[in-house]
Amino acid sequence: MHQLYPLKFTPIYKDKIWGGNKIHDLLGLNYAPLPNCGEVWLLSSVAGEASIVSNGFLEGNEINELIEVYMGDLIGDQVYEKSGEGFPLLFKIIDANAALSVQVHPNDALAQRRHQCNGKTEMWYVMQADQGAKLISGFNRKMDRTSYLKHLNENSLKDVLNFENAQKGDVFYMPAGRVHAIGSGILLAEIQQTSDITYRIYDWDRKDANGMARDLHTELALDALDFTHHAKYRTDYRLPNEGSASIVKEPHFVVNVMHFHHPVEKDYTELDSFVVYLCTEGSFTLKTGPNHTKVTKGECVLVPALINIVEIHPEKHVEILEVYIEHFA
Repeated sequence: MHQLYPLKFTPIYKDKIWGGNKIHDLLGLNYAPLPNCGEVWLLSSVAGEASIVSNGFLEGNEINELIEVYMGDLIGDQVYEKSGEGFPLLFKIIDANAALSVQVHPNDALAQRRHQCNGKTEMWYVMQADQGAKLISGFNRKMDRTSYLKHLNENSLKDVLNFENAQKGDVFYMPAGRVHAIGSGILLAEIQQTSDITYRIYDWDRKDANGMARDLHTELALDALDFTHHAKYRTDYRLPNEGSASIVKEPHFVVNVMHFHHPVEKDYTELDSFVVYLCTEGSFTLKTGPNHTKVTKGECVLVPALINIVEIHPEKHVEILEVYIEHFA
């Protein structure tokens, strides 16, 4: 009988009004015939957009079909119990040639009430940023509903948004409810709950090729927004010369960044979860028993929950985001 093995997936490319060419130029991914590419979905179980396996005997199968068959062996017993036959996380790489809209995502409770789906908490890992690139995370002062609406109606929302300089390696955690936007000149990896619900607040007054503005979701966004002001929005971490650092640890996902030059063995015996490796620099071969899986920059691989021991063999230097779900009491 065939055994589960590390799974790779066919990328899903998205043409966006703000997209650029870095997904091809910096990652070597071919999104033809699209004129540009704003997003590549590396692993998705969104309805109608489910990822398809590209390697091994399961090639051609959708991720949701495999979860239905393999259940906890693939994603972990507790993850399956909570998520059912959908994969709980969505992995993307985003190329913002122009700024994305200012937006917010609902939390689980609001999304379930309105859309019968998950909310959308996410995190960003900056893979490359042009000089002077900025992004938006949260407000730059104490805010409330009345003040927010005043700025929105007076077209001065930009004045109260918190702009952050973006550089390679920067991490931003975006819990549902936090206003945010990716600025122009930024290539980043995004890890998020499986949800495609976005409330667009402000779109820089831009028009599409037909001279039309995109829809705004002013009323929907109002109840989703968290007006809390934070002193700091960037996630600080220290990456050792060789090793890993924890960058996000919360109920929806745990993310560590790893970098090394020499082979590393990982033991997941105590972890009741899948593991996804998203390669952000270099390349490596993942060895699990007889299976050898090559992963390059801009690709991800899903390690099934029943695989406990893996070896990561880098080619020279590699940088990887390690993602799984931990079960908090």
